[in-house]
Amino acid sequence: MKNILTTLFLLFFCSAFTQVAIGKQSVSSASASLDFGSANRGMLLPWTTSASAVTPVVNGTMIYDLSDHKIKVRYNSGWKDLSVDNSGTTVDPVTSVDGVAIQNSATEIATSKVTVGTLASTSGVLVLEDTNKAMVLPKVSSPHLNIINPAPGMIVYDTNSKQLAVYNGKVWSFWKQ
Repeated sequence: MKNILTTLFLLFFCSAFTQVAIGKQSVSSASASLDFGSANRGMLLPWTTSASAVTPVVNGTMIYDLSDHKIKVRYNSGWKDLSVDNSGTTVDPVTSVDGVAIQNSATEIATSKVTVGTLASTSGVLVLEDTNKAMVLPKVSSPHLNIINPAPGMIVYDTNSKQLAVYNGKVWSFWKQ
């Protein structure tokens, strides 16, 4: 939680710029609005009680849905499931602590959000508003082997298999175009 707040704090103060680097000194591409360092870490998607609870919602929104423990993306006015396996969980296998209990005890400020670029949308915790830039996901070689104890809702780009990798709390799912 502290890392999330620190990241959001940094993003808030960096939102005046059109590019943000996390875990590195500078953005490596002029076409990136948000770029991550090369450590074996991923980006966590917001945990929501259900996909239907996300309002307003726009295409491209990504969430970790607690109702069925799946990673979803809003696509063509519907939710597309990115989790291949249906057995996701929020229970940490090392500590046996349910992450939902930790998250539910925290106070959420509904108006909190960070925008990188020009604000044009009203939805989302982290909104990237650029017409000519994109987010570069954290890059990890074989995340299923190299990310120790990943959190549910984690998303990375697997540089070994050249695939998008998402973790639902039990298994990694890999997506290739």
